[in-house]
Amino acid sequence: MEKHHSPAFLALVQDAKQRIHQTTVPELKQRLEAKEEFLLIDVREDYEWAAGRIPGAIHLSKGIIERDIEEKCPNRGAEILLYCGGGYRSALVADNLQKMGYQRVASVDGGWRGWTAVGFPVEKPES
Repeated sequence: MEKHHSPAFLALVQDAKQRIHQTTVPELKQRLEAKEEFLLIDVREDYEWAAGRIPGAIHLSKGIIERDIEEKCPNRGAEILLYCGGGYRSALVADNLQKMGYQRVASVDGGWRGWTAVGFPVEKPES
């Protein structure tokens, strides 16, 4: 389900995307399969995380990541890949983390919707 965003929000995201790196869903899948070393962070809301997630991800929602990232990842040189529902919120977070001194940050363009649209595996919460 594609979200409809306001023009002001889209302008904010487009501005952030000019300063950040992005990766794609297929590139993320390939890197996970190769067991490359990076931190995968889901920045979606709690209810979205609870419904399912990309295997290997940790959860730091957009509302708290700037506050809590240094505890989870004190190494500002570590590679961090961020995803959300479609790649918009994660782009904003990537921009903020770069402003905080994190040097190897990227947003997954397409995010969760892109991941599930191609049928890649997901983790579901324990029943």
